Amino acid sequence: MLKLKPHFDLQRDVASDLSRKEASVCRVEEYSGAVDTCILNIERDGGILYSWKGATGTTRIGKYDSNTKQNKLLYTFDKQVCVSSCSLNKEETLLAVSLAQNTRGEERFKPISKCLTLLIEIHPINNTKVLKAVDCRVKVQFLNSETDRRSVLESHLLLLTEDGYVDLYHVLLTKQEGYRVVMANPERLSKTTERIVEDFCWAQWDGHTQRVYYVTHSDKFLMRCVQFYPNHNCETVLELPLELPANFLHAVKFVNLGFDHYHMEKPEQEPVRMKVFTNRIGSMCVCYSQPLQGKQELIYTVVLVHKDCSKTFRVSLGNDQSPQKATPLHPLFIPIGYHILVYLQGYFLHCINTRQQEMLCHSLFLSGLDVDLGLQCQSANITVLHAEEESSVSLLDLASGRIYTAELSPAFLLQILRSDTPSKCPSSKTDPQRLAALHCLLVYMGNDPNLELKIIEWLCGNMNAFESFDQIQEFILASLYRISYEKSLCLDKVLPYSSVLDKKEILACLLEVPGVLCTNELHIESVFKGKARSLQGFWSELQWNTERTKYLDAVPSRYRTSHIQADWEKLKSESRPSSHRNNLEENTKKVLSMVDTWCLDKKMVPLFQEEDHQQRALIGLTVDKLREHLNRHLPRMGKKKIDSLVVSYVAKLLELIRHMLESVWLKYKLGPRVLCLTQRGSPAEWSVLHFMFRILEATRGLCLPLPPGYHTLLAVFAVRCLPHHSFLQYIDHGFLQLTETFVSRLMTDLDNSDDNERLKFSILKRFPEPMEQRIYHMWDHPVSSASISRDYTRTLLEKHTSKGFAFASRDKPGFRPEFLPLTYLAKILSDIEEQALNPFEEQENVDARFVEETALKQTLILLGFEKK
Repeated sequence: MLKLKPHFDLQRDVASDLSRKEASVCRVEEYSGAVDTCILNIERDGGILYSWKGATGTTRIGKYDSNTKQNKLLYTFDKQVCVSSCSLNKEETLLAVSLAQNTRGEERFKPISKCLTLLIEIHPINNTKVLKAVDCRVKVQFLNSETDRRSVLESHLLLLTEDGYVDLYHVLLTKQEGYRVVMANPERLSKTTERIVEDFCWAQWDGHTQRVYYVTHSDKFLMRCVQFYPNHNCETVLELPLELPANFLHAVKFVNLGFDHYHMEKPEQEPVRMKVFTNRIGSMCVCYSQPLQGKQELIYTVVLVHKDCSKTFRVSLGNDQSPQKATPLHPLFIPIGYHILVYLQGYFLHCINTRQQEMLCHSLFLSGLDVDLGLQCQSANITVLHAEEESSVSLLDLASGRIYTAELSPAFLLQILRSDTPSKCPSSKTDPQRLAALHCLLVYMGNDPNLELKIIEWLCGNMNAFESFDQIQEFILASLYRISYEKSLCLDKVLPYSSVLDKKEILACLLEVPGVLCTNELHIESVFKGKARSLQGFWSELQWNTERTKYLDAVPSRYRTSHIQADWEKLKSESRPSSHRNNLEENTKKVLSMVDTWCLDKKMVPLFQEEDHQQRALIGLTVDKLREHLNRHLPRMGKKKIDSLVVSYVAKLLELIRHMLESVWLKYKLGPRVLCLTQRGSPAEWSVLHFMFRILEATRGLCLPLPPGYHTLLAVFAVRCLPHHSFLQYIDHGFLQLTETFVSRLMTDLDNSDDNERLKFSILKRFPEPMEQRIYHMWDHPVSSASISRDYTRTLLEKHTSKGFAFASRDKPGFRPEFLPLTYLAKILSDIEEQALNPFEEQENVDARFVEETALKQTLILLGFEKK
């Protein structure tokens, strides 16, 4: 599941180097003694602080620089001591150390405290100041804010005690003799100290963001956060109520504050394990677990502060107690990007999606003995050091002293997609896993073009649709969401990312996971304590995301692509150009210009090579409606940013469809010959036709535009592969759309055999009249010649029409336009007859029978049948 890359090895990078140095101290070629090294702390810059007991019987503290790969000796004690906490300031001039006092032997009779905390000048004087001498553990940590104030000589040190309070020491420094940096007034340190926290039972330090999270308890459990700023001021910025068990902790718990090798609490003795994870774009997750060993189940909660909700999972671990399965301990929480991995070795792995958290099917859950993160040690020995800004996390195996950079393995997720469904396991059981793996690959890792190509290959090879979701629709929506998910956390509330949410009836397999019970709590009542002007950066984003989430949950805010269907039908019915159509065309030009810049080197599939007025209108309408939706719900993004996002979004859609066709083209090794209409289609082209119909069905279901030229290409494959009667049925049922480009090629490329003539006549009957006339000019056939002649005669006669006589009554019953000159003459005579005065109109007592017989008699005489 994880791809591990070794980053640091205590034995390789430190112990071997120390052995050489000890050999030089002892003046031997090779030091035979053991170098007892242990990691003490890892600072913000990646420097690793460690201690070791040397050949001379002293304890030394050193630093490994992860950038230069060099070791540096920082300080040597004159005897062996037990270092329980250690921290180095940014300038490497001060070292803070907490020593666990040794009470064995004769020293146990001396009245000494259990913990001694020292502040040591490293260079050049080694002056030492005692900060604390107490009977409880003390953790030390220097602040390391990024600031340009290099001229100010000061360091700031946090002291966190087991008694439940936090002090901040402001240490002023001074230069002596131009290079010596020493404490200015060591005797006045106590007067420069301020109390930051009065009472806590759990505390976590986040060195990368310079924050302290801590939990207090009076009437209820509250988690607060203190933010330290570059100017070394601090303030409480967040207060969050938590539903923790009454026996939250037996003793004060420190997280991310170094490694105390003399006071290590056993994992099974922890009632609750808790960690806080944040992301730079404004997300915060609080994770904690509590095992219920008697009931053989585990409860863990993920509080999504940025989503204003909390999710509690109750996972059944089974009743079997095999020797390989130890008593259930706490799971390991690992943050990777916006996923939280919850891992209980030998039982389950839950990859929780903290952004698309509405449904269980978008989070990957795996169970059984085969679940393995790839770690070569017990998960109880693994410590999560910190989350990187982007996609990886650092894991420390404290037992071996190795640090790994871990990231999700795309190969593992691809294997889930490609795995065949076992005969005993229905597809509905594996569909949720495939859906979660697909979203993780596309949204979280999809920036890799090679990975995207592998996913498209999987789509091409998997011709049968899944029972519970359309994989092409999921591919399109998840890929489109990827280009926008880093711009604002609230975009996942307003943009579509899964077609599952649009289904009228969602299958049960997507709503539940066997063995997992999930309960949701909305509105977790987080309170931002900082003043409006001081909340900035991360906290400003988190506050805005939280408040916007509350608004978006209260209104129908998610953009549904199908909502533009009515506007699209109305637009298709408009025949005349309008200002609205002109605006849509401008949108389309922006999109297609971006696609052109992406596709300069790709000419394999003939798309974007013709004018497709219908698809151009749909492209413009999609841009218009999506822009309008984002401006309404996320005005903070700004119109310019939203316009750029929307154009990129629709351009990416067209490019995705092109990528899919390029991939299937390469898979079946198609060449230019497939565009020739005189040959029948091969089995490979049948497969391509089927895949193109699946794309068409997916985009129609979402009312999404297709690249100009797609319908022409689809019709070419269809006429080559389908029998003619089936081809015509596909047209009549709307699966195929006739384009002028396709029909013109059909008329010119196919000969006039009987079968082809019938096909051409059938297609012309289905073509609109204006286009039909243009197509007749391309077909060398007597029928087309007759049509051209009729059209020419009509035009000629209309030019010489007598004034007042219009030729426009084709819709009258009995009107037959086969011989236009005669028809036209009859029309003129009819119009003249209508305009002539009726001599009998104003006469009364007219014998109509007599007039009729007289007219008939005169006609017979004129024709020579009778004499006068």
